Formats: sequence, structure tokens, C-alpha cells
Amino acid sequence: MLSRIQTDVLVIGAGPAGCLAAAFLKKRGFDVTVVEKQKFPRFVIGESLLPRVMGHLEDAGLLEAIKDMGFQEKRGALFIHGNEVCEFDFSEKFSEGWDWTWQVKRADFDKALADDIFRKGVNLLFETTVTQIEFSGTDSITTIVSNDGTTSEVSAKFIVDASGYGRVIPRMFDLEQASSLSPKQTVFSHLKDEKRTDDSRIIALIIKENTWAWIIPFSDGTTSLGIVSDAEYFNSFSEAPLSQFREIIESNDFLKARFGEADLVFEPKKLGGYAVSCKKLYGEGVVLVGNATEFLDPIFSSGVTFAVESGHLAGDLVADFLEGKKVDWEEDYSVYMRKGIEVFKTYVEAWYSGDLQHIFFAPKPDLGIKRQICSVLAGYVWDTENPFVRRPEKSLKALSSFLEIRNKSVK
Repeated sequence: MLSRIQTDVLVIGAGPAGCLAAAFLKKRGFDVTVVEKQKFPRFVIGESLLPRVMGHLEDAGLLEAIKDMGFQEKRGALFIHGNEVCEFDFSEKFSEGWDWTWQVKRADFDKALADDIFRKGVNLLFETTVTQIEFSGTDSITTIVSNDGTTSEVSAKFIVDASGYGRVIPRMFDLEQASSLSPKQTVFSHLKDEKRTDDSRIIALIIKENTWAWIIPFSDGTTSLGIVSDAEYFNSFSEAPLSQFREIIESNDFLKARFGEADLVFEPKKLGGYAVSCKKLYGEGVVLVGNATEFLDPIFSSGVTFAVESGHLAGDLVADFLEGKKVDWEEDYSVYMRKGIEVFKTYVEAWYSGDLQHIFFAPKPDLGIKRQICSVLAGYVWDTENPFVRRPEKSLKALSSFLEIRNKSVK
């Protein structure tokens, strides 16, 4: 006979989205069970947070646990193209809210969150895989299998799918769809960074058209370096990730000067096809959060921001639903989340089209406009008082076109 776990809410996945949802549901008095396929700590990318994240961590009661980890503070972003430099200081942003955050090794960050929700009374099962889900209205029976082969059933009144790239519900119920963004690949590693001069900002280094590198310093003296481009670029180097990574470093003056002699912490890893989307963000008795909904691109570090935003909102809405309150999942959740996703998607597209480069590296920038764009880069993509949030595509294209015309007239 299978063992049966009774719970109010089953959360699939113990990453930031799952932990935030579980924390808010627990605060509202519900019994929560989280199942996680992997054993923590485990490696994952998405290492540079945005200030928007901080308020959610604070509201969830998880901020102090992260403060205790001693992560590297992040106070802005630096964009570099040859001799051109554009700096954003989050303290100068347009929107109200936190103006700093952290750069984190996700293995440590995610484990700290999971440990804290466990201390708060959430039932947490690691190395446990979901194999089947059957719904009866909003109630569900989920079959789970632990690493030792033990099979159990979880009876829940609601499911939050925070399974990330595992995308449990989307794959089981045919909700996956291709992203509208062009496919990209990345090769990345951590290095011992003895030549760093500024720890407080992420660097996005433009290598060539549609090719850039992230440089994320950590508090322990190591740095995350990743190169993002299309397959054609990577095919011009050796196939093996280690050789490819080293060859790319040697091919760029900035990277070579900083990392040419740096020791690797681990062998470079390669990822591709990570941009994904979903047909629907909710269903009867289930809501999708974090990367189970959509992942865009690493350029603006939006992944954890969407994770905690959706985890917080979903946790509160599920609690409202279970308390008998009316919840309009389309308007209150899906429309809201997709607005933020679309803002960041517009900026990702503008980055690869070159429009953002025209804006970032324009001489004598308008400081008011720069403050508004800074707010987006800080994660405040739901602040509709900001015209670069309210009408992102129109605002960016108009500004880029104006700057292009101005530059031609100056020449």
C-alpha cells in the first residue's frame, strides 16, 4: 500500500520561486509540502540578482537568512563596448524601492532559502521526482518517487509548479511552446579573479554583434564568466567547452587581460536552447511560477526576479483561493506576470537588435531617461509610472531613432 501525504498545497521545486510561494503560504497558516528532484546544494546559473528581489525576500521573512551568507553586494551594472562604457547606478533609478542587491553562487543562495523555509515548518523532500498527477477539480493526487525507490502519493488542494527547467506541469499537460526569441547558447565557468578592481557591479561586455559576456564577481574572490551568442559564433572555435572557453578569452583583449592567466574553479559548462515559453500560466488547481512559466535570456538577470515575483504573487493568490476568496487567475496573475515578462522581452530584443547600444553609448545622455531605463534594469518592470515600462517598445525605438538621427547630423 502506498503511503499518503496530506497537505494543503504541493509545491514542485525548491528553487527561489518555490521557496517564496511556500514561505507566503506558510505565513498564511497553510500546510505546505515541497518536493525537489535534486539534492541541495546544486549548481545552477542566474547568479546576479536585481534590487526588485529584495522586497519579496523581506516580505517572505527570508531576507535575514540571506544576509547571513555574506554575498557580494551589487549596486549597479556596467556595459562595455570597446572603449565605450555605460554605467548604471541603481541608487539613481526612477522607481521607488531597493537600490542594491547581491551577486550569489546559486548553490548557496538556493540552499539558504530552502533551509529557512524548512525551519519555518515547510515539509521539504529532496531527491524526489513527480511521476504522475491526477486532478479532480482543484484537488489532486500526485505520485512521487524518492531516490531510494519509495513511491508515495501526495493529496493536495492546490499545486504550485516551480519546477524550473524541469517544467513538470507544462510537459505533462502539453503547455510548452517555443519562445519568440532567437535561440542562443552559452559557455561559462567560475574563475579565480585576481585582477578585479570593482566588485559591486555586473559587467556586460559586448564582444561583437549578438555576442556578449557576463562578468559577475563573488565575495570569495572568484568570478562567474559566461559568453552568450548564436551557434555560428561558437562553431568558429573548438568544439570542446574547455578549449572553446579558453580560445574565446584569448580572442578578446578585455577578457584576455583579466582572465587570460586565471585558474578555473570548474570545467566550463555549455547550455543552449534555454529560452522557453508556456501557453498558459495557470489551470484548475495549479499555477506555474518561475522558469516553469518562461525564461528569456541572461542579459538583464531577470530570471530570479520573475521567480520571486511570481512565487510571492502565486502564494498569496493560492492562499486567497483556499480561504474562499474570489481569485481571477487570468487578470490577477497571468496578465500581471506577462506584463513584466513582455517589458523585459522588449529590452532583450532591443539589446540584440542594437537599439539599446545606441541608447547606452550615446554621448551626453538625458539623465531623466537614463533614470527610467535604470529602473527597468533594477527589475521594476511593473512600475507603469515609468514610460519605459508603460510603452517599452515605442519608447526604445523612438529614442534609438532620435539618437541615430542626431548622431548623423553631428557628423
